[in-house]
Amino acid sequence: MTDINKIIQRLKQNEEISKKFNEVETKILSILGFKDLFEVLLSEIKKKFTVPYVWISMVEKNEVSSLIDSLEDSELLKEHINIIDQETFLELVGNSTEPVLANENLKPYFKLLPKNRKYFIRSLAVAPISLDGKIIGSLNQADSSSTRFQPGIDASLLEQLAIKVSLCLSNVTAHEKLKFYAYHDSLTGLLNRRVMETILEREFQRARRYLTSLSLAFIDIDFFKHVNDTYGHSRGDDLLIYVADTFKKMTRESDIVTRFAGDKFVILLPAIKSESAMELIGRIKAHLKSNPFYVNETAFPISLSCGIASIPDVNIDNPSKLLSRADNKMMKEKKTKEKLLTGELNKTGLNQNVITFQTAVHEEDSNK
Repeated sequence: MTDINKIIQRLKQNEEISKKFNEVETKILSILGFKDLFEVLLSEIKKKFTVPYVWISMVEKNEVSSLIDSLEDSELLKEHINIIDQETFLELVGNSTEPVLANENLKPYFKLLPKNRKYFIRSLAVAPISLDGKIIGSLNQADSSSTRFQPGIDASLLEQLAIKVSLCLSNVTAHEKLKFYAYHDSLTGLLNRRVMETILEREFQRARRYLTSLSLAFIDIDFFKHVNDTYGHSRGDDLLIYVADTFKKMTRESDIVTRFAGDKFVILLPAIKSESAMELIGRIKAHLKSNPFYVNETAFPISLSCGIASIPDVNIDNPSKLLSRADNKMMKEKKTKEKLLTGELNKTGLNQNVITFQTAVHEEDSNK
C-alpha cells in the first residue's frame, strides 16, 4: 500500500471515529438526569467503539457525587461508577483536562476502577471531567490490547467528548438540584414537611390495611433560640445539621426522617410500636448527651423534647391525629421543662442534661 493510500485510509478512519463521537455527544446533550446521562454515555461508548471497559471515576465530596448518592438504584451505575478521594485522584491524573494515556505500570491506576470488578487491562485512557472549572472526576476507557490507548496517539476527540460531558454535567446538576430541593430541606438534606405528610398518609393507610404498627416521633430541640440569639444563625444552622445527621445515623433505612419546621423534626417509624420508639429516642438522647455540640470550643449537651404517638392507639383514626397527638405530647414535655427551669416545680426532679446545658450557657456568656 502506498503512503498516499495509507494517509487516505487513516483520514477515513478518523472521519468515522469523529462521526461516532458526534453521535455520542448528540445523545447526551439533551439529557437532564444523572442516571440517564451516565447510563447513556457508558452504553453508547461501549457499543459504538467496542471498548470492553468504560466507567466513571468521581472525586468524593463534590456536588455531583453528593447528588449521585441520592439517586435511585441503578445496577449499571453501581458497577461502573467509582468514588475516589481527591488526593489519590490528583496523584494519578493531575489537575489538567488533557487525557492521560497509559499502557505500562498500570497498577496505580487500578485505584480508579469500580470496586469488586475484575478488569483485564493492558492500556487505558483517563479523560478528566469538570464542573464549573473544577475537575471532579474522569471518563475512563480501557482495553486488553496494549496498543489501544498507548501514549502518543491523538486523544483530542476524547478530550472534546470529556468537555461535552462536563457541559452536560453543569446542566444536569442544576436540574437535579431543583428536583432534590423540591422534596428535601435545603439545610439538612432531610425530606421536607410536604413530602413527610404524603408519606405519612401512605404509611398510615398501609398500617391500617395490614394491621401493623406505625409510630411517629415529634421532636424539638430545647434552648435552640438561645444558640441563635447568642451565637448567630450560622451556629444555629450547624446545630440543626448536627442533630439531623445524628437522626439519620441512628435510624433504620426504612425509617423516614424529616425536618418539619425550624428546630422541629418528625421521624416516621413503620412497623414499630410505641415502646420500641421510646427506646430509640432514648438512645438518641443519650448519644447527643455524650456527644455534645460545640460552639467556640464550648460543649453543649443537646436536650430534646419528644412526643410519640402510635397506631393502634385509642382515638387515632387518621394521619393528622397521629401527628397532632405526638405534637401535643412533645409540647407537654417541653412545658414541663420550662416550668422546672422557672422554679414552678420541685427542682430536685430537674433533668441533669438541662442543668448542664444551662450551666454551659451561663459560663459561656460570662466569658464574653
